[in-house]
Amino acid sequence: MSETCGHDHAGPAGMAGRDLDAALAAAAARCEAVGQRMTAPRRRVLELLLKAGGPVKAYDLIGAYGTDGAAKPPTVYRALEFLESQGLAHRIASISAYTACTHDATDHAAAFLICDCCGATVEIAPPDAAAMRRAAEGQGYRIQRTTIEAHGLCGACAA
Repeated sequence: MSETCGHDHAGPAGMAGRDLDAALAAAAARCEAVGQRMTAPRRRVLELLLKAGGPVKAYDLIGAYGTDGAAKPPTVYRALEFLESQGLAHRIASISAYTACTHDATDHAAAFLICDCCGATVEIAPPDAAAMRRAAEGQGYRIQRTTIEAHGLCGACAA
């Protein structure tokens, strides 16, 4: 039960089993295709994000990293930076958390719907990302990464 709104919330549905193995293999293949390596720390951080099924704070990743203790912060932050640069994870600035990317494209704009009650987060395609890119180019900008964050209430919390 959430302390903020007083009703039960279902937890995020993270990956497990064959789905998790397939996602990790696909991520490694995607990295290899562009000449990058999916090192053990990068793989572990991605695995934790995929298992979580929703946003995770970096310090929670640090604590969950190993069975014999936490990882050093630079290890996790470097892995997150790499995963984000490869389009495998997104940083959600307004809640200081990271989430695995749910789209296959390496270069795409992301938009997140974030429930302020239960914390549920859904990645969606942003409205008219192409128009935003054209507007930026008109000003001489080259967009490298777009993340839009919208806060409100999910269907369950709004009911």
